[in-house]
Amino acid sequence: MRSAEIKRETRETSVCCRIEIDGSGQSEIKTPIPFLDHMLTLFAKHGFFDLELHATGDVEVDYHHTMEDVGLTLGQAIAGAIGDKAGIRRYGSALLPMDEALARIALDLSGRACLIYDVEPPAPMIKDIDCRLFHEFFQGLAVQSGMNLHIDLLKAGEVHHGFEAIFKGFARALDQATQTDPRVQGVLSTKGTL
Repeated sequence: MRSAEIKRETRETSVCCRIEIDGSGQSEIKTPIPFLDHMLTLFAKHGFFDLELHATGDVEVDYHHTMEDVGLTLGQAIAGAIGDKAGIRRYGSALLPMDEALARIALDLSGRACLIYDVEPPAPMIKDIDCRLFHEFFQGLAVQSGMNLHIDLLKAGEVHHGFEAIFKGFARALDQATQTDPRVQGVLSTKGTL
């Protein structure tokens, strides 16, 4: 089983994350940010990842620390679960509609962290969440997983739909990239390492 469990404790947050790459989409998500819980539940379901993630944080100050640390911890767990990347397809992409919204995600599990994030949501807030915090979430995730991640929100009339398209598209792209392919001997790189 390709799985990992990561715990991250700071003075600001406490995050425990367990992911199984070859799962069935089951999840148990509990953070102090309900919309983030919703997005992570979608991520697990649409990527067929089994995901347990529990977090607490100083949300009375701001959601920033919790959003960022959840991204960092999930990124570490993804890296741990895929291990040496032997036999995986490495690349994944998705063009995903959610009603009027359309997101394009492309990623490379190259070991070289890079986030290209072209997202202009149609509203600055989702309930009480500053939409800019999703950049912090994905930045932390990309860095800790060693992922080259491109996220483009091409269309969105409703902000909830826009982020739902992003998270579902990210799930589909990551599922594709982590799939094993019998044609891949070692890692998919002419360098012989990722």
